[in-house]
Amino acid sequence: MRWLLNNFPRVWLIKISICFRPVLKIIYRGNLLTDPIDGSSYRKFLPYGYQKIRKNALCPGTLSLERHRLLWLFLERETKFFKNPSKVLHIAPEQPLYKKFKKFKHWEYKTCDLNSPLAEIKADVCNLPFENNSYDLVLCNHVLEHVLNDKLAISELFRVLKKGGALIAQVPLDLNLKATFEDPSIIDKEERTKVFGQYDHVRIYGKDYFDLLDSVGFESHCISFTERLSKREIKKFGLQHDHIPLAYKN
Repeated sequence: MRWLLNNFPRVWLIKISICFRPVLKIIYRGNLLTDPIDGSSYRKFLPYGYQKIRKNALCPGTLSLERHRLLWLFLERETKFFKNPSKVLHIAPEQPLYKKFKKFKHWEYKTCDLNSPLAEIKADVCNLPFENNSYDLVLCNHVLEHVLNDKLAISELFRVLKKGGALIAQVPLDLNLKATFEDPSIIDKEERTKVFGQYDHVRIYGKDYFDLLDSVGFESHCISFTERLSKREIKKFGLQHDHIPLAYKN
């Protein structure tokens, strides 16, 4: 798994995974772990990781990771977006969420990315082709750590959100770091993997990530959502203790 992740372009991995997913769903079906995104159950999840391999991380049937399943549960339990009509922009749409979101009749759902085969609109997050104040919800997960000018990207996300709208922008976040660590001089893929955890990452965010969000006009919150779940749920859904970065445009 590690070799595949580090040597094959993400675009090709997405295309290949679409073919193998139905087979994996049959092979690994069981009743020990459940993906809340589609309710399917398995005897185990697959290991996953670019550097450090995590056990029971990748769901065989949906290809969801811990963060995808956590986000689904958060949106379902803590927000009204799954019930209310909404205009939603999904930057770099994740495969396990994309298929479900497209079926939401009450959403006006748009996907956007520079390279992803799942995106209907090809565009740079630093120069989005949308009018000001267009969307109720913007999802932009694990994108900003790839972008050199992340503040410009965040400003664009703020611009296209409606007043009162919400942004969820998950990133590699280490709350033990007071300040975000980045070093533009590191361009070697192996060195980036060693320092940032993945060959195409350019930083690891610290506590000041929320200051960055606030600096463009957001009111940001660090939601410790796993603390609201039982130990049984965390084990059942194959989750890790993580946070949801939630930002409002007031």
